[in-house]
Parts: sequence; structure tokens; C-alpha cells
Amino acid sequence: MKDATWDLSVFYKGFDDPAFRADIDSVSGILSEIGTALDADMNDVQKLEKLIALDEKLVNVISSAFGFVQLTLSVESENMEALKYLDELSNMMVGVQLVVSRITRYVGGIENLNDVIHTSELLSKHRFIIEEMKESFDHMLPPDMEKWMLRMSLDGADAFSKLRDRLMGSHTVELNGENLPLPAVRGMANDADPAVRKSAYEAELASYKKVETSMAYCLGCIKGQAITMCEIKKYPDNLIQQLTESRMDKETLDAMLTAIKEALPDFRRYLKKKAELLGHKNGLPFYDLFAPIGESVKKYTADEAHELLVKVFTEVSPEMGAFIDHAFENRWIDMYPREGKAGGAFCAGFHDKKLSRVLTNFVGSFSDVSTIAHELGHAWHNKCLESMPVLMTEAPMPLAETASIFNETLLSHIVKSNADENTRFTLLESSLMESTQTIVDILSRFIFESNVFEARKTHIPTANELNQMMLDAQNESYGDGLDPDFRHPSMWVCKSHYYSPGLHFYNFPYAFGHLFGLGVFEKYLKEGASFLPKYNQLLASCGSGKIADVALSVGIDVRSADYWRSALNVIRKEVDEFIELCDRK
Repeated sequence: MKDATWDLSVFYKGFDDPAFRADIDSVSGILSEIGTALDADMNDVQKLEKLIALDEKLVNVISSAFGFVQLTLSVESENMEALKYLDELSNMMVGVQLVVSRITRYVGGIENLNDVIHTSELLSKHRFIIEEMKESFDHMLPPDMEKWMLRMSLDGADAFSKLRDRLMGSHTVELNGENLPLPAVRGMANDADPAVRKSAYEAELASYKKVETSMAYCLGCIKGQAITMCEIKKYPDNLIQQLTESRMDKETLDAMLTAIKEALPDFRRYLKKKAELLGHKNGLPFYDLFAPIGESVKKYTADEAHELLVKVFTEVSPEMGAFIDHAFENRWIDMYPREGKAGGAFCAGFHDKKLSRVLTNFVGSFSDVSTIAHELGHAWHNKCLESMPVLMTEAPMPLAETASIFNETLLSHIVKSNADENTRFTLLESSLMESTQTIVDILSRFIFESNVFEARKTHIPTANELNQMMLDAQNESYGDGLDPDFRHPSMWVCKSHYYSPGLHFYNFPYAFGHLFGLGVFEKYLKEGASFLPKYNQLLASCGSGKIADVALSVGIDVRSADYWRSALNVIRKEVDEFIELCDRK
């Protein structure tokens, strides 16, 4: 691979690029135009058409400028220029939010909204998002409070979120006499050497003592503000608020959680069998959750990962294969861990530029290859959304994982189908390892966050309290599948998802996405290539419908626990096969 860092020059040549400054400065002009349109003497059709056009322009400019800053910081956490512009853009977003709120209030006040939409082709294309504005009108901040609440947030939850990012972006772990980046040490959980896995786990946990008090305050203050904002917006609780903003209903969540809790014994069977294979007698220690087992523990280079992914996806869809090749060849991916780089992986899409950028922390395991496939699934989703207006491309969190899980499952399915028994065994275990994370570990995170919100109603939980909450949550989800003496009490420190000021319970969407992706993949297996156009259309529609309605477009009833049971049955069969192969070995 020629260059394993991404190319950001497609946005700007640097922070001194005049185009970067021009885009930032243009925002105030667009906001002024929106204000003029709102005050103008026009009929509702003309006014709403004008506002939609200006809002699209605003979204594209902000996406480019903000994206450039955030992508830079994700690989250079101490880039002072980027941090300076992040502050400037964050302050600017107060004005943006106030203007967007004015649009929402205007839409909320249109009594004959359906007639207004029906008389315009442009408005008809944007029907869903306009009607969603009408619905959200009842949950807006009071007009006389909004400006001040948003400004206070910059020094409240937003500031604590930024502090978290800086603390963890520069966090190092002392291991074998070296100070190593946290992502590199966490990546050692996949190492073939059990001594490396255990020592990395112990060093990681020890390192959190340096930051856990600060992180506890960051988390507590972010959740405290969320509770206050939820009350002001007249939601019954933060979970209902997040479900509503995710276009999902409680009936769907309850159906999914019911099926997941029923399936926990199957995941524990897998964990205990893996523990047995590794010589443990009291469940699986946390540091061996990602231990590679089997005789085929292949390490991949970046070029081999590139070649494998292009080959696999070309067999299914030449268009998908060419898309993945394009992403590698055009430096869409920043692959390797390094100091100052964010941990984990993500994909950011840019609608007007018709491209995405992917961050991973690749160290060569098959799981790392699968992660690239996962993130390029998001990129494919972004490509499918190109056919939609930019205001209709914001997929809710649960549906946002559909293409990524489909990609992971497809990769595993094809590689396993062509593998010998030993390799198949290894890949099967890798699949179960990933499923355990997106179902069992995600359940523990959901339980943990629910308990944090409950505790935060009365006080800011200490680091010790949060550690105990995490252990209790892991006990409830993993049960006797995990060794009680070797769990991960500090998982709340390293997971960025807890620290987003406007996004809470970013856990259940992963379980939803995994199981929904499995259901979609099962439909692909039954229908073959003829399903792919429907699949692409499903992805394109993710930003323009409620989750239950989008799912029904491919025949899936997400409000039924039976659907989730059927998806989990796919995993149950893998557990049965895994245990059978273990016993044969």
C-alpha cells in the first residue's frame, strides 16, 4: 500500500488555505440569508423552498470545514491550529443552531403543512424531514432560553467532551519500559502470545489511574447537562429522548432486548468453551476475549487486506469491489495506530464531495480486516445516500450500522465457505467474538449507562462508583462466561461513546445494527444478486423514514421479538458449530 494515511487535501490545502477561511466566513452570510427569508413577506411554499435550499448550502459548508478540523484532530490530537478552529466553529454553531431552531419553529407554526408540501416538487422530496421538524416542535428549548443554554453548553458538556478527547488522545500506557499509545496497547488483545495479552491488559488498567478522576467528572457533567436538557425539552427520560431522536420506538427496543436476554446462555456457552480451550477454569478472563485461537492465525499486511476485500466484494458485486478498490487507491483510509491518534475506528461521509474518510487502528489480525470492511460498509452506505437530498441523508444510529454489519457478515461468510476446517474454525470463532461484543458487551454498556443516568440524578459518581457500575453491568450481561477476577472495570474510561453531549445511549444501535444486518444478509442469501438493488434502495432510504417503516420495506418487523429471535438463531447455530468443532479437536 503506497500510503496508509488519508488525504485531506481534497478539503483544503491546510489551515492557511484561503478557501478554508472563506468557507468559515460564508456561514454568517448564509445565516443572514436564512434570517431574511424567515422575515420576508412570501407565501409558505416560496418561503419553505427558499429555506430548504439555504439549509442545504449551510450543511455542505459546515460539513466541509468542521470535517477538516475533526479529521485532523482524530489523527493529531494536539494540533493547536485544529484545536483553535474547533473552538471557533463550536462557538459559531450556537448561531447555526439558533437559526435552525427558527426554521423549526416556523415549520411548526404552519397549520396546513400537508397542503404546502403537496404543492411543491422540492418540498415533496423533503416531506419526511419537514414533517419531522413539525413533530420536534413540541420538544424545543424555550426561545428566550435557547441562546443562553447553548452558550453555557460550550463551557459545560461541550468543554468536558473536548477535555475527554484531549486526555485520551494523548494518553499513553507504560509497558515493558515504554510509553505506548493506548490504541496500540489495546490492540495487543489480539496478540497470539497469552503473556502479551495479559500484560497489556494489566498495563492498560493501571494507566487509567492517571485520568479516571478527570474522566469521572467529564462523564458526570456531560450526563448531568443531558438530564437538565431532557427535562426542559419535555421528554420523560433520556432513553425516550434518544429513541425519539433515533426514529425508533420503545416497543422495538423492548422486543430486541427481550430476545437478547433470552440468548445470553448461548453466548456464555461460547465464552466458557473458549476459556476451556485456553486453559481457564473459571470463565474467560477479559484479556482473552479477543485471543486468537485455532491453527490458522494469519497476520495481514495492508496490501493483503486490500486484495482480500476487493476479491470478496467483487464476487458479490463488481460495483462494490470497484468502490473498495477506489477507497484504498485514493487514500480514503488512515490505517495504523500512532501517538496522538484516536483509538477505535470510524467512517465520516461528505455528501457534496461524494467521498468518505475512514480511520482504523490496523495491526494485522483478521478482526482488523473485518473492521476495514465494516467501515467501508458505512462508506458504501454514504454512496447510496448520494441519490438523496443532503437533508435526507442523516441515517438514525440503529440503521447507520446496517451496511457495515452486512459487509462484516459477507466477508466472514465468503472466507469461511472457501476455507479448510482449521481456518473455518478460526474464522467462526472470530465471528462469535465480534457478535459477543456487539450483543453481550453492548448490553453491559446499555445497563451501565442506564445506571449512570440514575445515579447522576443525585450526585456526580466517583471513579470507584463507575468502576463498580461497570463490573455489575458486565456481571449481568456476561454472567459466568467471564472470570469474575479478570473483568474490565474501566471500560467507561476508554469508550468515547459515553462522552458525546448530544448523543446518549450510543450502545443499543450497535446491537440493533448487528442483528438487523444479519436479517438483511439472510434475505440476500435467500434471494441472491436480485436482492442487491433492494438493499441499496434500503440504504438510500435510511434518512427518510422511521426505523420500523424502513425495515418493513424489506419485509422485516422490528417490533416483533420473533424477528430478533430469528436473527439471534443465526448466532446460536454458530455457537453450536463452534462447540462441535472444539469437541472434535
